[in-house]
Amino acid sequence: MRAFASRQPLRKRQRGVAVVTALLLTTLAVTIVTSLFWQQQVQIRSMENQRMHLQTRWILRGALDWARLVLRTDLQTSHGTTTLDAVWNTPLAETRLDQYIERERVQGEHFDATISGKIIDATSRYNLRNLANGGSIDPNQLKLYERLLTNLQLDPALAKRTAQAVAAGQPLEVGEQPPAGQPGGQQGGQQQPPPQPVARNNSSSQPIEFTTLNDLLTVEGYTPQIVEKLRDFVVVLPGATKVNVNTAPPEVLGAVMEAGTGEGTAMAAARKTAYFMNEADFKSKVNAMTGRTLNFETFDVKSEWFLVTSRVKLDRAALNAESLINRKSNGATRLVEIRQN
Repeated sequence: MRAFASRQPLRKRQRGVAVVTALLLTTLAVTIVTSLFWQQQVQIRSMENQRMHLQTRWILRGALDWARLVLRTDLQTSHGTTTLDAVWNTPLAETRLDQYIERERVQGEHFDATISGKIIDATSRYNLRNLANGGSIDPNQLKLYERLLTNLQLDPALAKRTAQAVAAGQPLEVGEQPPAGQPGGQQGGQQQPPPQPVARNNSSSQPIEFTTLNDLLTVEGYTPQIVEKLRDFVVVLPGATKVNVNTAPPEVLGAVMEAGTGEGTAMAAARKTAYFMNEADFKSKVNAMTGRTLNFETFDVKSEWFLVTSRVKLDRAALNAESLINRKSNGATRLVEIRQN
């Protein structure tokens, strides 16, 4: 009896160990299965995200093709001018694309697919590339940028530092003479101020070439707030361009007129009645309004460069992009770059 009684606790302990072991094994099995399902779910979600991002890029491509078609059509009807009353200047409000997106639907599921955007005349803004040519500062363009900064109530001293930075990042062009009517050449029988060469630093830390507006942050005196304030008035394009006075805002228009924002606002208001047909038309109207004669041509009445801002939303995926399109005088358009934000 005593031996039997001593074996009873042992059996109970063995049963307890077996129960605990079974629970541990069950927990381990559940954990492994849950982990496998979780990994599978993550992989499925990752594949869905990749597919949606790919679809947003294709939607963006389609929108850019549409923008290029609009710009080609505009050239055929614009009679040599680019103006704000054209179709290209009509923003695309948020438009639903649900019915055009191939996707397996779940009953009762709310699925968002939208696109919105607008076309902007890039040459309605001042192009920082104009500040220098072949590593030399253009004095006339420097003064124009100083006036623009003044019109925006910013420090005009930033202009010279900006011009020096732009020139320092450009490749040198030795012995090249600018043609008449271009920076440093003759125009209207008057000799323009010669370009100002910029001293080069031969160290390994060569200044970078300006490619975006954010490059201004590398110039002393610029802050993120100043760059943001300039965003609607300044641009960096692949080459030098003239300001389109038919689309420029009053601040830029006033700088081109060698005047302030007040004169620019008055000219922009007069422009709504009748756009400028050519450069001579603009010069005569500036002379009639201000008494000034613009001897140096920094302006045009047509454009070849356009920015397209787009926002594509596809369920969880969203794509914000700014694209640059070049339109030649023969109507050919070229997508130069796409920058995703």
